[in-house]
Amino acid sequence: MQIKPDEITSILKSRIEGLDAGSAELTEVGTVLSVADGIARIHGLENCMAFERLELPHGVTGLALNLEADNVGAVLFGPWQKVVEGDTAKRTGKLLEIPVGDEFLGRIVDPLGNPLDGKGDITPAEYRPVEFKAPGVVSRQPVKEPLQTGIKAIDAMIPIGRGQRELIIGDRQTGKTAIALDAIMNNKATGVVSIYVAIGKRMATVVQLAKTLEEAGALDNAIIVAAPADEAAPIKFLAPYAGCAMGEYFLYKGGHALTVYDDLTQHAYAYRQMSLLLRRPPGREAYPGDVFYLHSRLLERAVKLNDELGGGSMTSLPIIETQAGDVSAFIPTNVISITDGQIFLEPKLFNSGVRPAINVGISVSRVGGSAQIGPMKKVAGKIKGELSQYRELEAFAQFGSDLDADTRKTLARGERLVATLNQNERSPLNVAEQTIQLFAATNGYIDRILTSRVPEFLEGLLRRARAEAAPLLEKIAGGDWSDGTQSEVDTLVAGWSKDFGYDLDEEGNPEEDAATVTSGAGIESSASAEPAAV
Repeated sequence: MQIKPDEITSILKSRIEGLDAGSAELTEVGTVLSVADGIARIHGLENCMAFERLELPHGVTGLALNLEADNVGAVLFGPWQKVVEGDTAKRTGKLLEIPVGDEFLGRIVDPLGNPLDGKGDITPAEYRPVEFKAPGVVSRQPVKEPLQTGIKAIDAMIPIGRGQRELIIGDRQTGKTAIALDAIMNNKATGVVSIYVAIGKRMATVVQLAKTLEEAGALDNAIIVAAPADEAAPIKFLAPYAGCAMGEYFLYKGGHALTVYDDLTQHAYAYRQMSLLLRRPPGREAYPGDVFYLHSRLLERAVKLNDELGGGSMTSLPIIETQAGDVSAFIPTNVISITDGQIFLEPKLFNSGVRPAINVGISVSRVGGSAQIGPMKKVAGKIKGELSQYRELEAFAQFGSDLDADTRKTLARGERLVATLNQNERSPLNVAEQTIQLFAATNGYIDRILTSRVPEFLEGLLRRARAEAAPLLEKIAGGDWSDGTQSEVDTLVAGWSKDFGYDLDEEGNPEEDAATVTSGAGIESSASAEPAAV
């Protein structure tokens, strides 16, 4: 069959005439030069932007990080092992975005929004950029609305407000995650949506954590973003920004969000790994020069917006793991300087049975009493000072045999305060219940009770308050601390104290009532159990 030139010409003419120029799509493409460890070098993307999303074969997404003279260094998300040299990489012209929305509540997802819990696909409400400029000063208002954690020691001494960034820092296995989980559980019915970001943890741990939240009825109001330990560094790097973007969806709708980043030490490790593979110059401890900016641009997005912008808030609880309690290391000092205070957990306190093991001397909230309701502020005002004084005297008391009466009294009060602030995991208290317990501790009602019986006294006090003084609890929760309310609280605590009875006389010695003297054994057991007579 012979092809005639005039036939070919006529076909080409008809095709050109029928071509719709508007439907043509011009895309800048490049070629993968090399790929290894989740990092690709791509040639030919001359107009590529920093943090632009790139499309590669096999459903792999790239994120352009290094813009160099002759190539682009990109990190890859997804099955990057399938990408080979010579593959085509396509620009999208958009910055990296992730799906967000109410549909993610109650789910475990990866940082790209893909479900990991086997409960089916998620249809997102919208997409938000992973990197987003933090609101400026004019867009914000002061942090003054409390975010109750349900933990007495924190809500009394280191209060957290909506829109604040409070660092939880301490060695491994000192209860950092437990504090964050209690805060999530305590806010399950307050309108605060919680986003828990697990970075570098085992997937089994994440599933157990989800089960814990589900049993407490808090999972339906939370999102878990998981970047497990076996994932590549780029996924771990992306995780906290993805969690932050999911929180911002609720923030800019006028809602309230709580983001927990557990933990940013693993995040810094992942970023260091990525940066070294991208051949960025290493600095202190081999971290790149912008490792401070890595965390500051994330945590600055926590905000309490002004009323014109809806009055929404996003509170951040970053977690940092220290080595042997060294808070002066590089990453801990960076994050301490970014945040509005820190809760420092100490292994020595944890091992001695103080739970949560908060070191009162180093822990601080730079928002202070403005993030507390009136009754709590009044009741808890003296606690931090008394505890600090107790810790100092405790160290000296080990060396002195004869202590004067005032010192013994301070030590006895301190021991009982520590026992009052002790709290089990997954048993958060509302602010009114905390206030009544702390009122009893700071007004001397537990001074004549054995330290070992303080939890029993406080539990009984709560039972009585719930049964007989529900309206009083509501008044306290509403911020009422008038003379009448104080009088009611005093009457309630005094009545319970009288019914509970005393173990010690006013001098701090075991009391000898008729029944105890008759039995003979009671005094001895009481005296031996009394830790205050140091």
